[in-house]
Amino acid sequence: MTAHFNPPDIQDNPEGWGPCAVPDQFKDIPYQPFSKGDRLGKVSDWTGATYQDKRYLGKYNSQFGSGQQYTYYHEQDESTFQLVDTSKTQKPIYLRNRMRFTQRNLRRDRERREQRQQANMQTLTKAQKERQRQVRRLQKQYGKRRWPENKQHAPPKARNASVTVRSEWAVVEDLDFLRLNKLKLPDMPEPEDLKKCGELEYYDKSYDRVTTKLEKRLARVNRLFHKVTTTDDPVIRKLAGEGNVFATDIILATLMCCTRSGYSWDIVVQHIQGKLFFDKRDDSEFDLLTVNETAIEPPQEEGNHMNSPRNLALEATFINHNFSQQCLKMNGEKHKFPLKNPFVSEDDDTHVASVAYRYRKYKLGEDINLIARCEHDGVMVGSNGETQFINIKTLNEWDPKVSNTPEWRQKLDSQRGAVLATELKNNSFKLSKWTACALLAGSDHIKFGYVSRVNPRDSSKHVILGSQQFKPSELAAQINLNMDNAWGILRCIIDKCFRLKEGKYLILKDPNKPVIRIYDIPDNTFSSDEDEEEDDDDEEDEDDEDADDEDA
Repeated sequence: MTAHFNPPDIQDNPEGWGPCAVPDQFKDIPYQPFSKGDRLGKVSDWTGATYQDKRYLGKYNSQFGSGQQYTYYHEQDESTFQLVDTSKTQKPIYLRNRMRFTQRNLRRDRERREQRQQANMQTLTKAQKERQRQVRRLQKQYGKRRWPENKQHAPPKARNASVTVRSEWAVVEDLDFLRLNKLKLPDMPEPEDLKKCGELEYYDKSYDRVTTKLEKRLARVNRLFHKVTTTDDPVIRKLAGEGNVFATDIILATLMCCTRSGYSWDIVVQHIQGKLFFDKRDDSEFDLLTVNETAIEPPQEEGNHMNSPRNLALEATFINHNFSQQCLKMNGEKHKFPLKNPFVSEDDDTHVASVAYRYRKYKLGEDINLIARCEHDGVMVGSNGETQFINIKTLNEWDPKVSNTPEWRQKLDSQRGAVLATELKNNSFKLSKWTACALLAGSDHIKFGYVSRVNPRDSSKHVILGSQQFKPSELAAQINLNMDNAWGILRCIIDKCFRLKEGKYLILKDPNKPVIRIYDIPDNTFSSDEDEEEDDDDEEDEDDEDADDEDA
């Protein structure tokens, strides 16, 4: 049997070599070219990130490159695919917390309803009764609101002006704080000391070692403090020819720092013969120290409550007077100025507080010479044996729970900076005035005493918890007090008053707006002559009535 040879079909490729078309049996089978020299790596690598080392990135790559023969495509779904944005839409600010507050209120109402139902169905335990008593006590203390922090939602109460504005008073000038904050008077020359009066006691350095664990009881010191206004000062009357503007340091500091004030205050201005006299009213509360005036929630109590603004001011003034004398070496050696205290007569037996006065002359430019009476509270010996003059002031704590401030007994020793920062925020106006007074007087240091109530519910007993000392210039930088701006404000007010015709004027801080107004008032307003005239009229009426009775 002979073998038969069937030759295969040979395709003629005139353009090259190899088959011209894919055979039918291999038509639908995918093919990826490869080389026998390619290295074999992972059996299956679906991610393509198996080899992270850069040295081996191309180690297992084919010389023909990565083929797309095995890529899956679904032709029917590709044309209908759409990209959907699943990001959360941003709600406006007024709608962001609405749902949360609504759910909270609904949950709170449901809890209250369930508590009422349970209270009706069962007898309350002692703990539950005590809890209800605490809630009632909190509601009584903070009003009908549930918690103390809801106090911030209460509308602010309208404050009263420091003096009742009469209908015949005319507004001649409005000064808003926004414009005053932009004023500046740089490069003030050094002042000239005209007279020095009084005597000072030395500071007792043992009070620098007082801490919350070694506290001292605040003593009641019976000494007389003279708060004499400008025109009643005999020394200023003698110095009337030395300048054309006259004031005390506290009046000047109030005007300089007026943009930080919140409560109402007033100053009387007399324009006489080309001179300006800045005075405080008789029987005014100008010298009282405010408490938490610039806080977010100032004291809101009314009437005779011990935490009302006026009672807190009286308490702070009482504390400041007593501490400023208690921390001195009383009845010891004194530093005396050339002249005696101008407000003490020789036959006066009362004990006068340690105080000394500097009458200084400031040149504000354009022939404006300011005569200011400045004060020192004490004296101390420096590290090199030099004499240093100091001002002594007091910061007081009344009720940390009501004022929402950190408790001094826990924080003062370890976090004194935080305590001082809170005081700077809540009493910005008061601290600025103290710093300005120390700078005007040329004091070397200003000392702060930290005094707290023994019991927050008793405003008559206090303890000293510590003290702190600053240089006035450093303290001014710390509380952001710009003296160039302060002098600019004062110069602006002086210029406004000089432009007015001669007469009597009142500078009044609006109780509810950041504005000070200058009123033109009659010459006999706030003067003793007005009271005397009223008394004379009353006596004349009584004499007329007596004469009528005799005739009858």
